[in-house]
Amino acid sequence: MDTASSSVAGTDLAQSRRLDMNVARKVSRLDSVDLLRGLVMVFMALDHVRYPYFTDSTFFPEDMRSTYAAIFLTRWVTHFCAPMFFFLAGTGAYLSLAQGRSIKEVSGFFWKRGLWLVFLELTVIAFAWSFLPSWRFGGVIWSLGWSMVLMSLIVRMPVKWIAALGIAMIALHNLLDPVSPQSFGNFSWLWRILYSGGLIKVGSINFPILYSFIPWVGVMAAGYATGQILTWEPKRRRRWLIITGAAMTAAFIFLRATNLYGNPAPFAAQETVEKSFILFLNVAKYPASLQFLLMTIGPSLLFLGLFDRFDFRSARGWLARKIIVLGRVPMFYYLLHIFLIHLLAIITGIIFGQPVSWMWNSPLPMERPPVEGYGHGLPFIYGMTLLVVILLYFPCRWFAEVKRRRKDWWLRYL
Repeated sequence: MDTASSSVAGTDLAQSRRLDMNVARKVSRLDSVDLLRGLVMVFMALDHVRYPYFTDSTFFPEDMRSTYAAIFLTRWVTHFCAPMFFFLAGTGAYLSLAQGRSIKEVSGFFWKRGLWLVFLELTVIAFAWSFLPSWRFGGVIWSLGWSMVLMSLIVRMPVKWIAALGIAMIALHNLLDPVSPQSFGNFSWLWRILYSGGLIKVGSINFPILYSFIPWVGVMAAGYATGQILTWEPKRRRRWLIITGAAMTAAFIFLRATNLYGNPAPFAAQETVEKSFILFLNVAKYPASLQFLLMTIGPSLLFLGLFDRFDFRSARGWLARKIIVLGRVPMFYYLLHIFLIHLLAIITGIIFGQPVSWMWNSPLPMERPPVEGYGHGLPFIYGMTLLVVILLYFPCRWFAEVKRRRKDWWLRYL
C-alpha cells in the first residue's frame, strides 16, 4: 500500500472513530441496561445464598440422577449472571464514550480495571469466600479481569471487527473441544487457563480455574459492539434487540433439539417430562458452550429490548427503580454480598444449632460442610436472598449517589 492510500485509510479510520464517539455522546446511561444488570445481581445473590452457604442439598442441581425441577431452576436462572457480567462490561465500556472519552482512554481503563479485578479476586474476594488468607480460586472476577486486559488491545480495532471477533469466538469455540490440556505437555496449564478450565498447580498449591478466557473474551467483545447498537434511536435499537434475542433463543432450541453442534453432552428424551425438560436446559457452563451462551444471552437481549420500552418514572416502576440502583454499582455490590452472605450463614447456623466451623477453616468455598446436619431448604434460601438484597440496597443507594455527585478517578474502579 502506498503512502497516499495509507493516509486515506488512516483518515477514514479516525473519522469512523470520531463518528462512533459523537453518536455515543447521545447516550449517557440507559436505565434498561442498569435494570438488567441489577436483576443479574439479584440472581447472583440467590446463587451464593444457596451454595455453598445455606443449602441442605447433598447433590449438585445439574446431577441428573438426583435433581428435580425446583432446585434445578433455582440454579438455572443464575446461569444468566456470568454471561451478562461479561457482555454488559463490554457494553458499559462502549457507552462510556458518551462521556467524551477517547478510544485510548477506554483502552487504558480496560487494562487498569482488569488488573485491579484480578488482584481483588486473589485477595479480598478469596478472603470473603473462606475467611482465610487465600488466593486459590480462578473464578468469574478473575476471568473478567483478564478479559478486560485483552479487551484493552481489542478496542483499538474498528467496532465491526470487534463484533466479528466476538461472534466468531462465541460461535466457533466448541471446535476446540477435542483438544485436551495433556496434548500441550508441560504447558497443559496454559490450555486450562485459555479454554478447558480445571485444576492447575502453582508450586504445591492447587488452583482451580472455573472461568477460562475463551469464550468469555468474545462475549465481552460482542457486548462492546452491542454498545454501539444502543446508541441508535430507541425504536430502531429495540427492534434489533428483540429480533436478535429471539433469533439467538431459537438457535439454542434448534441446536439443543438436534444435537447438531455447540454442546459436549447431547440431549436425549428422559423417562419423565420433568427430567427431559431439565436435561434440555442442562448445558455446559465450564467452559461455557455455544448452546449455554445462546440460552442466556438470547433471552437477555429480548428482555433488554422490552425493558427499553418501560416508563421507569411511572408509579408501577418503583421496584424497577430499586433494582436499577443495584445495577449502577455492580462491583461494590459484588464485594459486599459475599461478606454479608458468609456472615449471615454463620449467624444463622449458630441460631439453629448447626455446625459452622467449616465456614472459616475451609480454603475453598466449593467444599461441602464436613459434617451432616447443616443447611436449609429452598423456601428458607429464597427468604434469605430477599433479606440479603434488601440489606444491600441501602449501602448501594448511598454509593450510587456518591458516584453521581463526585468524579474521583478511583470511583470508576468500584
